[in-house]
Amino acid sequence: MVFSSLLFIFVFLPVVLITYYISPKRYRNIVISIMSLIFYAWGEPVYIIIMIFSTIFDYTNGRLIYKYKDNKRISKKILIFSITVNLGILCFFKYYGFIVNNLNQVLGFSIKFTALPLPLGISFYTFQTMSYVIDVYKGLVPAQRSLVNFVTYVSMFPQLLAGPIVKYRDVEREIAERNENIKLFGEGIELFIIGMFKKVFIANNIGAIWSVIKIIPTEQLAVLSAWLGIIAFTFQIYFDFSGYSDMAIGLGKMFGFNLPKNFNYPYTSKSITEFWRRWHMTLGGWFREYVYIPLGGNREGKIKCYRNIFVVWLLTGLWHGANWNFILWGLYYGALVVLEKLFILKWLEGLPKIIRNLYSMVMIIIGWALFEFEDLHKLFNFLGIMFGVNAKSLIDNVAIYYSYTNILMFIIALVCSTPICNKISCKIKDKLRTSGIIIFSFIYMTMVFLCTAYLVNQSYNPFLYFRF
Repeated sequence: MVFSSLLFIFVFLPVVLITYYISPKRYRNIVISIMSLIFYAWGEPVYIIIMIFSTIFDYTNGRLIYKYKDNKRISKKILIFSITVNLGILCFFKYYGFIVNNLNQVLGFSIKFTALPLPLGISFYTFQTMSYVIDVYKGLVPAQRSLVNFVTYVSMFPQLLAGPIVKYRDVEREIAERNENIKLFGEGIELFIIGMFKKVFIANNIGAIWSVIKIIPTEQLAVLSAWLGIIAFTFQIYFDFSGYSDMAIGLGKMFGFNLPKNFNYPYTSKSITEFWRRWHMTLGGWFREYVYIPLGGNREGKIKCYRNIFVVWLLTGLWHGANWNFILWGLYYGALVVLEKLFILKWLEGLPKIIRNLYSMVMIIIGWALFEFEDLHKLFNFLGIMFGVNAKSLIDNVAIYYSYTNILMFIIALVCSTPICNKISCKIKDKLRTSGIIIFSFIYMTMVFLCTAYLVNQSYNPFLYFRF
């Protein structure tokens, strides 16, 4: 079950909201925990056992670390044990096949293995439970005494499958006692509708272009077709993931939670360094706090700083998937960030903003090609065609057709990936007050109608980040 499905929107969500709000406050965490487990089990009936184990395991570790907080030797051993088991489970399900397959190919082994399906959301909830245990060890938060409250934190269905990655201290107060109100609920509905529109109307439609172009044999691709396709994917992955994040944050508000922001118009960035401060902000924050800074950050000289950047980016690539293209993708961004620190940022400072943004977007688009193609041979062929190497031609009928028939969708995607729409809506609301509310109520109802009509008639409705 995904947020952008008719079953979720018109059945599951209303049932959860009604059950939640008719329940006394002291039982609401139980309600949201049970409903979240049902939501997870709907798509992952077997692997729910792993999520429940991780939850109980780290709840227990948190209690033990807090109990022995004055004995650093014992508490540190518990922390190491917790991290080892968590990473062991994640690596087994996510990297077992990749490791064995590479051992077979490189060293000539013939180890037999069965490819395991990846449990939904395992990368996200594993990072959340680990951050909790680490924060308890560091004394940043006390251990949660209520198992129900901890289950609520880990399994909360709005952010369970694809984030945003929520640190326990961000929601500690709201888990114990939150203030649900009409204003927050209204903001949640508004954000959910905006996210649904981004996902269903923009991401799905523009993603359909890429789904056609990416299966065309590379020897039949023209330069413009390759660029058109990967630009379509660039918009698809942004509106897909940011749309999901908006829906997740909106759902959180409906239940009284203020989940952290995950995107801040990343395609308006003037450098790659800035891009990664705006894209998947909770993941970047997690790696910065729990990997980069403990390694020494930028406190121990430039060489170690650059080393730490590459370690973080290698892990970021691996976090996204068990394939060499993700490792290349991570190292690609690690190299760009280091080069920007060395000299590119100084060079960019003297250029017009539009040139800096163009530089960033070209680098980002190349990055998405690395991210999308798991077949390295096809990846390098595609990258070559983008820059005219072995391309069939500069332009072909495929490029002309999809450019002509989707020009409006590309314009909508371009405009909506900037703050323009948000600024206009804020000005209208401030100026028109009551009539502005009526206007936007009509706009949101129209967006819901368009999304519903699309979902009734279309079967193409993936969430790209469910793969990770």
